[in-house]
Amino acid sequence: MLDMDSSNLNIEKISVPVEGMTCASCVARVEKSIARIDGVQEVNVNLASEKASITIDKSEANYEEIKKAVEEAGYKINFSDLDSDRLKESTHDENNKESEYELTIKKEFIFALILTVPILILSIGFSFGLFDDYPSFTPYINKILLILTTPVVFIPGKRFYKIFWNNLKHFTADMNSLVAVGTGASFLFSVYITLFPELILSPGEIAHAYFDTTVVIITLILMGRWLEARSKAKTGTAIKKLISLRPKVAIIKTVDGEKSLNISELMMNDIVIVKPGEKIPADGEIIYGSSTIDESMISGESFPVEKNTGSKVVGGTINNTGYFEFKVTSTGKNSILGKIITLVEEAQGSKAPIQKLADKVAEVFVPVVILISIITFILWLVFGVENSFQVALINFVAVLIIACPCAMGLATPTALIVGMGKGAENGILIKNGEHLELAHKINAILFDKTGTLTEGKPKINSIFSNGTDEKILLQIAASLESRSEHPIAKAIVEYADSQKITLIQPEEFQSSTGLGISGRINNKEILIGTKRFLEENSIETNGTENKSNASDYNGKTNVYISIDEKVAGSISLTDPVKENSEKAISELKKLKLKTVMITGDNKISAEQVAQSLKIDSFEWGVLPADKSKTISKYQSGNNIVGMVGDGINDAPALAQADVGFAIGTGTDVAIETGDIVLMKGDLQGVAGAIKLSRQTIRTIKQNLFWAFIYNTLGIPLAALGLLNPMFAALAMSLSSVSVVTNSLRLKRVKLS
Repeated sequence: MLDMDSSNLNIEKISVPVEGMTCASCVARVEKSIARIDGVQEVNVNLASEKASITIDKSEANYEEIKKAVEEAGYKINFSDLDSDRLKESTHDENNKESEYELTIKKEFIFALILTVPILILSIGFSFGLFDDYPSFTPYINKILLILTTPVVFIPGKRFYKIFWNNLKHFTADMNSLVAVGTGASFLFSVYITLFPELILSPGEIAHAYFDTTVVIITLILMGRWLEARSKAKTGTAIKKLISLRPKVAIIKTVDGEKSLNISELMMNDIVIVKPGEKIPADGEIIYGSSTIDESMISGESFPVEKNTGSKVVGGTINNTGYFEFKVTSTGKNSILGKIITLVEEAQGSKAPIQKLADKVAEVFVPVVILISIITFILWLVFGVENSFQVALINFVAVLIIACPCAMGLATPTALIVGMGKGAENGILIKNGEHLELAHKINAILFDKTGTLTEGKPKINSIFSNGTDEKILLQIAASLESRSEHPIAKAIVEYADSQKITLIQPEEFQSSTGLGISGRINNKEILIGTKRFLEENSIETNGTENKSNASDYNGKTNVYISIDEKVAGSISLTDPVKENSEKAISELKKLKLKTVMITGDNKISAEQVAQSLKIDSFEWGVLPADKSKTISKYQSGNNIVGMVGDGINDAPALAQADVGFAIGTGTDVAIETGDIVLMKGDLQGVAGAIKLSRQTIRTIKQNLFWAFIYNTLGIPLAALGLLNPMFAALAMSLSSVSVVTNSLRLKRVKLS
């Protein structure tokens, strides 16, 4: 997956798989190896998704440098899947990759298990004297155990020792180092007393070897890895579901007729044929035919949308009953669906501040554990009473195994991946881990009014004329407003069109943002806008104030019109409140959040909307440029502020807020704006995102608590000789599985 920064064509953001990571200290090593390369601006490595998200300056760094650095650190990074032009068919590949890794681990586990069972039977039988009646067999027990143990150590166990050796060459250590040192020490000691017993034992004495400890630790850790792989596979289902929205093939028109292509082969300007019931394979523009299209996966709109020649279509949406042909305008990663997938993948690869803290702890954790294990060995060797060397060795191994920081490394990323995936499935796209974490701290939510709380499509309620014919007044207003893109302007023009009013070409036009417009029609100076706009131009509005004020009290907006510096009348408009706005505000109040509305409208109109929705307070007469100042005012009052806007004209305010919620309907602009994008345009998604954030952070804290408490309690128990290495291995393996399983519970969170 690849993304380009429009401000600098040399800046590239990529997400690539990394192989060989097993714990948080691995993550830290990979990040350090990449970060030290000149031209790498930012790097985040995710243990749960096994991917690295890297921002590089291509003029200074290249893929080969990164690959070499990662391999020198003992890991592998794969750039082969990068494709700058198309979104690759990665569902099949990812599933195969996941199942291949899972299958390899499973085979190694089963192989180790088959040999571990007889090793345990022989070891337990020897310990309990079950073979005392067979004195001729007893001297060979350790040699049989050696023969059975060696394949376990050098075939499935090879993965631990290989990484340990790479780590040793670079004077570093990770979880694999702990396992390798622990099992290697017990295995070598057992080999020594088996092959050379006369050097440390009395004649005829048979010492207890620790082959069982070696193989059980390897087998249990492999079991944990296998269970972990199966669990982790479930965390990335959101991405797979998004990719599966696209069809696998497309039918295009060529000079030779129709041709079926793989989706990855579609090119810009290809003419694609879409038949009834088919999924649309790419973004484009209809050039022939018409139909209705189900766009609910993008916009959340439950009703099919009518499409005709010239209409835009979105890849992944479903054609209903019509036939049409469209020209491809964007494919792969550049399509709307591609951008959504990129957004989710990058978000899942990002880190929350709480994870960065855990990574820093884990980075120093392994060296400290190795030091503790050495001290444990020395103390037991010096102060131990009987069989001090063997006891010291076992406790040394137990400390190493119980301290493996697997659970610690998985605690945060698994919860983030599941949480963000859950959000994506519900049309809530969270751009990074930082904002997912910050969202749970929000205590004040500020809303833009027009287009966010209301439909954003004003309707004309009445026209008041101050001596000018109403039709002429409407004609003048609509003629000048036809040059404006404001929703109120569109409403006036549409109303004039419905009244069969012929528009006049304005001779001059000028817009004053947030206030109104001015211009010249038939050599007359025209001003249209708010009361404040006219008064700033020294035009009194009192002539229409008394007669139009009644509409203000009903939540209407008045647009005043002046002709040659005299008020000619006013047009009263209303902007209906969205159907789900009241419920959304109610949900936020249940979450104990302060709700505030910001609008450029007059006080009376703003108050009516605020009261109808039971919003705590409102700010009126706020110009778009000043919305960010209003955000700052609330932030200065020690509030963590969330801003909800339509993602276009509210961009400065969304950027100023601690967390910006962009209300969008799948447009490119909506995807680019805000920290959290509500793709379905449903305001209830704000409460849903905050609930999701709270539950995700709660899950992360639970995971970290159990990971830390497990190590904190386990290490002293092992050092004191109260924890058998085999039980330590079982507990360590199951702790990782429990962390992933706990994270998967987020899939059941109800967001509405």
